[in-house]
Amino acid sequence: MKKISILFIFSLILGLFVSEVSAAGPRLKQRPKHVVLVAFDGLSAVAIRNHPMPNFNRLMKEGASTLNNRSILPSSSAPNWASMFTGVGPELHGYTTWGSKTPEIPPFITNQYGRFPGLYGLLRDTHPKAEVGYIYEWDGMKYLVDSLAINHFVHAPQTKDHPKGATQFAVNYLKEKKPMYCAVIFEYPDHTGHTYKWESKEYYEKLDELDGYLGEIVAAIEEAGMMDETVIILTADHGGIGTNHGGKTLNEMETPLVFYGKGVKKNYKITESTMVIDVPATEAWLLGVEPHEAWLGNPVTTAFFTK
Repeated sequence: MKKISILFIFSLILGLFVSEVSAAGPRLKQRPKHVVLVAFDGLSAVAIRNHPMPNFNRLMKEGASTLNNRSILPSSSAPNWASMFTGVGPELHGYTTWGSKTPEIPPFITNQYGRFPGLYGLLRDTHPKAEVGYIYEWDGMKYLVDSLAINHFVHAPQTKDHPKGATQFAVNYLKEKKPMYCAVIFEYPDHTGHTYKWESKEYYEKLDELDGYLGEIVAAIEEAGMMDETVIILTADHGGIGTNHGGKTLNEMETPLVFYGKGVKKNYKITESTMVIDVPATEAWLLGVEPHEAWLGNPVTTAFFTK
């Protein structure tokens, strides 16, 4: 009887231990010190399939990737960018239309910044002294994140004086500050698609230009001595079809999602379903940030070596 009781207690303890490990999920073998998100407005997965982008393709080949990452609906800019930093859809964060400046639906819950709890606020709570940056080209991006939680908040559109837009600002910032987290958000190829059509000659020419800018950012990370401790993430908010987006075709909804760098599996194809809401969940997981309980996204752990 005593032996049975001991075995029962041992089994119970073991079960609780396994349950705790399972609940915690996979843990990284190597946690990076830096995460750099480089995202392109309107970059469709079909464009990556049909047009070579040497720098982008290299990071795909030497990292983990999927071309079946999905946007939330509607496949418009503000709702998807908001989802990329909050881990939920518009039903919860409240941004529902292309150019939303304030939530049309009251957020389900708000943080100390008066917004739905997002990555930047949680990152600041977890790492109060961390250097974090947000460099963006489209003016509408400034309304979608916890700006008060960000050290380096820069609007850098492509102009005659700054034809490369966010690129040089990102290069300088990465070299000078070596941030724990930085998001670099390009306004293109979205504008080109609206003007000339997605997958047009002009659209692909813009991709060539953007691929060069990506190469400059990757080179800056290397020159800063950060590469061995960095995970680079490449993605987009939505794709497009004809001269528009916002609908529910796969051309509009499917985007690339690429992970490259420390602890990332090489030449690995991500086979499980992923969405834009999984991007901040993965970034939080990489940086040791506890996601908010209301988040719906999941970290893409299969792209990394775990224990």
